Amino acid sequence: MKENNSKKLFILLFLILLLTTGCTKTLKGKDNKAVTNPETGQSLTENILCQPENKETIKAYEENGVDLSKYPKCSDFKITSGGYEGLWNGIFVKPLAFIILWFSKYVKSAALALIITSLIIRLIAYPITKKTALQSELLKKAQPDLDRLEKKYANKTDQESIMRKSQEMTMIYKKYNINPISGCIYAFIQLPLFIAFLEAINRVPSLFEENFLGLQLGTTPSVGLLQQGNALYVILILLVGLTTYFSFSLNKTTAQSEKDPMKSMTTIMTIMIIVMGFFMPTALCIYWITTNLFTVIQNLIVKRSKEVC
Repeated sequence: MKENNSKKLFILLFLILLLTTGCTKTLKGKDNKAVTNPETGQSLTENILCQPENKETIKAYEENGVDLSKYPKCSDFKITSGGYEGLWNGIFVKPLAFIILWFSKYVKSAALALIITSLIIRLIAYPITKKTALQSELLKKAQPDLDRLEKKYANKTDQESIMRKSQEMTMIYKKYNINPISGCIYAFIQLPLFIAFLEAINRVPSLFEENFLGLQLGTTPSVGLLQQGNALYVILILLVGLTTYFSFSLNKTTAQSEKDPMKSMTTIMTIMIIVMGFFMPTALCIYWITTNLFTVIQNLIVKRSKEVC
């Protein structure tokens, strides 16, 4: 019950944040169609946070009536630039954009700055994500007891049996020091972070204009493959898929059989992320790969840790 209440509270707060602010707006031309950069094929954002530097991008904005002089240069961007735009932008998007731009001054690459920012956030959240990984390992240890409990109350649907099952399950959780709520905390944090990174990428020209390892950061892999014929985007999507699969696999709570629905769920979720990856900006794919790799390494460390005996 407490876990359900926590989820409802999080969803309510998240919706309040979204409702009190605007999101990324696509730049549209006189024909009401999305304006794209002719060089990269990416759709351009209307409510950018700072000035673009690419000549084609600047031309596209000016031809569609956008006054770029009202925006600061990306190197001069501050959290307060542009004034107050709502809680969501003030708490998530602008601070995230500022951190990425600050690092990019020193590493001379917005992509590397994005990776560094992703890793720093994951390190800050490590105490929480470590608990999530530990809960997964503890659930594996408790699984034999939980299986016996399921068999004991199989086909028993009367109220008394349901209450006894719930009480015995609570005792098993106490025995193995399992806290279901702590295993869900990072999942609550991950969604707003993902959306915030997406908005920061779409609204910061120095990010979406950059090329990194032969990949254009603002372009989606689908555009990169179909319009540019760049095979490197295939490698990017394969990395998205592989890191996602291993990240999910290491979070399994049971030893799965071939018919286990959770095994199918891991595969289905991985396929969904791969499909989504084709339509996400390349920079967001890089963020996703970075966080997946961090999760894989973290979970491997936890598995070998003496904390789980």
